[in-house]
Amino acid sequence: MKKTPPVWLAYTAAFFGVCSHASSEFFSKLSGLPGVETSVWRFMLGGTALLIVAMLSRETRQLLTPLRQDFWPIVLLSLFGMALAQFIFHWSLDFASAVQVATMVTIMPIGVVFVARIIEGTKITSAKLVSGIGAFLGCMLLLTDGYLGQLGGDSNTFRGVLMALCCAIIGAVYLVLVKPYMQKYGAIRMTTYTFVMGFVALWLLVGIMWGNWVNPLSLTDRPAVQIGSILALGIWNTCIGFLLWFWGLSNVPDIGRGNYLFFLKPVIALILAYFLLSEPITGTQLAAIVAITGFVAAEIFYERIAGAFGRSNSA
Repeated sequence: MKKTPPVWLAYTAAFFGVCSHASSEFFSKLSGLPGVETSVWRFMLGGTALLIVAMLSRETRQLLTPLRQDFWPIVLLSLFGMALAQFIFHWSLDFASAVQVATMVTIMPIGVVFVARIIEGTKITSAKLVSGIGAFLGCMLLLTDGYLGQLGGDSNTFRGVLMALCCAIIGAVYLVLVKPYMQKYGAIRMTTYTFVMGFVALWLLVGIMWGNWVNPLSLTDRPAVQIGSILALGIWNTCIGFLLWFWGLSNVPDIGRGNYLFFLKPVIALILAYFLLSEPITGTQLAAIVAITGFVAAEIFYERIAGAFGRSNSA
């Protein structure tokens, strides 16, 4: 019988998975590379690392069997799901700050709820509506911040925030559609497909559209900070981060509560951006973070709050 890991260990793994997600904006900015090129490096190194991990287990190294059974769903989800979302994510950082992008992407779990409603008919509870309102307010605050920048003559922020919103929407659709294949073939294999196939597609796309044919052998010719950032994106933010996140969520007693840890992402990104990148933090960005995290906290304690108000009214 498989031994269940301690609850604290599962939540700790999920938390460090969130830290990995949150630091990806930081390492992307620190690399100093254009977003489209950064995505190629990340998929190249991340896909290689995940392929090595998949080969370590007898079950996960069977990569051809799932492709024989569900070739087109796996290919389409890999290319037009996570790969496309990550590509837009890195590209958006060319226009918006790390904090703005991190905050906007944080609405992805809320997006999953509404996408699941459309695709699977899953019921949306009152508590989920509370979180949805908070996420919507956070989005509107960030979009307003970008729009005000546009009025001042700089449209880049508005463009970057909209791209981050597209990333969150695509990611939400992907997470709903990929769920049955994750359950059937496991997270390691499905994530490996995404980053290996995604690398080939992005390498060709960036080469053809931007004329930038990324040469893997050129990595050692770069400055130390750039090398470290690229390696961190591929190994820590992609391979280790995704494995910690998926393993943690699969072992927590309440996956919904475990998923709430993702809403710490903008807070962690804000701390990293402010202290390590010296990026200014605006009042609007802080308000967006408070809106999203505050309403999610209200969802966590929704039943307790509703019960308290109910008792107060009855009294």
